[in-house]
Amino acid sequence: MRKNILQMVLLSLFFFANTVFALPQTFTLDPNHTYVLWHISHLGFSSQSGKWYATGTMTLDKDHPQNSKVNASIQINTIVTGLPALDEHLMGPLFFDVQHFPTATFVSNKVAITGKDTANVTGILTLHGVAKPVVLNVKLNQAAMNPISNNLTAGFSATTQIKRSDFGMDTLSPALGDEVQLEIEAEAVQAKK
Repeated sequence: MRKNILQMVLLSLFFFANTVFALPQTFTLDPNHTYVLWHISHLGFSSQSGKWYATGTMTLDKDHPQNSKVNASIQINTIVTGLPALDEHLMGPLFFDVQHFPTATFVSNKVAITGKDTANVTGILTLHGVAKPVVLNVKLNQAAMNPISNNLTAGFSATTQIKRSDFGMDTLSPALGDEVQLEIEAEAVQAKK
């Protein structure tokens, strides 16, 4: 009788452990290694770039990756172009108008797996007070223990293209490009339990 009870307890623990480890895991975007880089045509002469760092969370479902989610936020006044005067100009009313629209967000609502380590992640980008659907082409670079922090870390690269006019920003259009290329690099960390 004792042997049967012990077997039942061990069997229950085995199924419980498998259920716990199979559950989706929540990760926090590392604000020092997660950013959005943008490129825009400058009057047809060159392509200019800027960068924002991002914060947020990701839910990764290893067994059902299509159920994974991301919720990211950008403080627009943290823009970095390498030219402080240009940063101030871009934060002003002619462009991002950070006084009225200080934050941009991306909240995913669909993940379509396209390959072994790739997916199209659809979500709502809210920028300059306007919310529009955007599709990110995402690649999982690696999910492993970070040798520096000793935390489980997932790294991703993503690209997409948006039109700034879709978000109510058309200053100097069409001379200043309407199409904006976005490149995203993200590291998401699972804190130790």
